[in-house]
Amino acid sequence: MKRYCFILLISFSIVSLFGACGGGDDPIPDPTPVNPTPEPDPDPDPEIPDYPELDAWRAPTYADDYTPLASWNSRAQWNLANVHDPTVMRADDGYYYMYQTDASYSNAHLGHGHFHGRRSRDLVNWEYRGATMLEAPAWVLDSLNDIRARMDLPAVTNPQYGYWAPVARNVGGGKYRMYYSIVVNNYIKTGAPTSAAFDNSWTERAFIGMMETGTPEVNSSWVDKGYVVCSASDKGRDDWTRPNQNNWEGYFKFNAIDPTLTITPEGEHWLTYGSWHSGFATLQLDPATGLPLQKPALNPWSITDASGYGKLVARRGVGRWQASEAPEVVYNPETRYYYLFMAYDALEVPYNTRVARSRNVDGPYVDISGANAIGANELLPVVTHPYKFMEGPGWVGIAHCCVFDDGEGNWYYSSQGRLPHDVPGINASNAVMMGHVRAILWTADGWPLVMPERYAAVPRMPIVEAELTGDWEHIDLSYSYGNQKMAGVMTLGADHRVTAGTWSGSTWSYNAASQVLTIGQQQLYLARECDWEASPRKHTIVYAAYGTNNKTYWGKKK
Repeated sequence: MKRYCFILLISFSIVSLFGACGGGDDPIPDPTPVNPTPEPDPDPDPEIPDYPELDAWRAPTYADDYTPLASWNSRAQWNLANVHDPTVMRADDGYYYMYQTDASYSNAHLGHGHFHGRRSRDLVNWEYRGATMLEAPAWVLDSLNDIRARMDLPAVTNPQYGYWAPVARNVGGGKYRMYYSIVVNNYIKTGAPTSAAFDNSWTERAFIGMMETGTPEVNSSWVDKGYVVCSASDKGRDDWTRPNQNNWEGYFKFNAIDPTLTITPEGEHWLTYGSWHSGFATLQLDPATGLPLQKPALNPWSITDASGYGKLVARRGVGRWQASEAPEVVYNPETRYYYLFMAYDALEVPYNTRVARSRNVDGPYVDISGANAIGANELLPVVTHPYKFMEGPGWVGIAHCCVFDDGEGNWYYSSQGRLPHDVPGINASNAVMMGHVRAILWTADGWPLVMPERYAAVPRMPIVEAELTGDWEHIDLSYSYGNQKMAGVMTLGADHRVTAGTWSGSTWSYNAASQVLTIGQQQLYLARECDWEASPRKHTIVYAAYGTNNKTYWGKKK
């Protein structure tokens, strides 16, 4: 009797979570019915334990194709629909808050404020909460035109703004800060919007600002604290010309977008930022104000290391246009490393995530092979990459991540994922941007492994060896520009040999205490997650691994 009461209580709690979702005072529709209770196995394997917690668990039911609910009027039902460039923090009220770039399917956000937010208690069910900023603060245009006046350029009178990639942090003492990017999409030479004729100049600079709140909700509570840093150039004041739009020798050295805030164990605050131009910079902030300890030089051109715009910590290759963006720097007290996650390549399909680490927040950062993050063309390992299991269309554009923990040693990776181009029955399928949250496991030598299936709060019951025999879907996630890596079948035999697929003929063994499956010399780290491609969805076992050749492997039990 107690077991049935427990199942009823869990089901009631899930319905309550869905019923609590909403934006403002909008009415909330009834949730989609949960999956029916499965029929008991008539002949259960006696070696596989019966876990009531797994029996009671129910998979998320919201669809990956959210286009029928993509409009603004359906925002109460979005859950993780229309998420791009997320940042996640845990607040003192027990909620996780997620904020993002202004990007949505069919521009559903347009006209409804900026840096939209949602919240969740379980990282699975999210309620949309609204914008955190109603309009660009006046200081952005004032600062831009002040710089332009010193460059003997005409004032911009019709700024075209982009609202990009915030980072939110709980900085303690009941205070929360958000660093945000506002990009000016006007040409430097004439000040005209980029929709006008090309004027042989680069587009204008971006600005990073900061706002604070004591309650991490919507726009009424956030107070803007103004200018932090802007895009800066190591070229001269007038060296912003561009012969044509195929020239990529960018004017700016540090592009003031994609900020991340790192708080060290000693209480120091560091802002790391930059994308695409000449790499990432990090600068120290005053924890009391959240503003730079060293105020950046008044003239943001001809800068040097002493100009206050930050220290270079990573650059992909040596060029000024180096296909890397979105730094995220976090500290893991268990490994005592700082980890620099970054996005590589174009966002619509090829987007993939890399990571390097350092003992110091300001570097030097090195990858898993020891390559320096300043100058290496291809840092390894590949953390995420476009992929496809055997069922469903798979995902592409999986990068621009945030990384966070729950305070109890559990780590998570969140990013957008996009559906591939031309998925049948979905208009503009590659514009479908679903928020992804995935668990992270850490290898024995301290590297983060992002799980191949999205997090769905599957109970973390022990995995026993008897569950491992049979067919698996295996993906070699090694880098391949713009291509989804496809799954193949790998079979683990009861005789402890791989009988089909990758590593066929090798022996396998399992360490239940560490939940590590070893095939030959390759260690695969296991976890219980949701099989999102199954119909109906169900719990399964997945693995992730870095190979001795620095390849990345993902897999799941069929």
